[in-house]
Amino acid sequence: MLALEEYRKKSFKTFSILGIHLEMGFEGMDFTELDQYMENHKIRLVHVATKVYETLKKEAKEDGSLKCSLCSKFKKALVIREARKLGCTKVAFAHHAEDALETLLMNAIHGGKLSTFLPKMHMSQSDMTFIRPFVYVHEDEIRNEVKRLGIPFVPSTCPMDGHTQRQESKRLVLEIYDRFPSAKKNLINALHNDERMQFWVHENKSENLKQKG
Repeated sequence: MLALEEYRKKSFKTFSILGIHLEMGFEGMDFTELDQYMENHKIRLVHVATKVYETLKKEAKEDGSLKCSLCSKFKKALVIREARKLGCTKVAFAHHAEDALETLLMNAIHGGKLSTFLPKMHMSQSDMTFIRPFVYVHEDEIRNEVKRLGIPFVPSTCPMDGHTQRQESKRLVLEIYDRFPSAKKNLINALHNDERMQFWVHENKSENLKQKG
């Protein structure tokens, strides 16, 4: 929010920024310091009570673990609902470069497809536009700025934190960075380098078109 607020001050466009925090129901998360920080910077932060955690526990897997994909769907739907109530026309998510790569790996390994989220997308059903302004920013860069600016950080108390498929993908991405330093730049470039994109399905389509011709 602070980054977007600074961008707003320098932008030729007229818009306002507000933050929406969904209170998931996890215990021990204190936002007092962050609320004061946002107030000092004149940024509005709205807290919304939800029953997401209660619902997730009811829908838990046989081993008791929570369904992260279900949680993600709940959060997106609730953010859209609250944003519409507050008169917002765009929702900004803080997904960074590693989030995009982790999603790509998870979809490939666990879903058999090569895809990740888009930097910008319009949800026609809710008539809401999603933007992800940090997709070219790396996680370590964000951490360094948070520390440099003294922005209060509220750790997640979700019982699944650190024990998810995304966490496994995060370790894999960091291992790739460690072994191949150039990968940090090249993997992100590969996500939008459509001129060098080549998959089997493209070859099959080309052959089908030749046969029909």
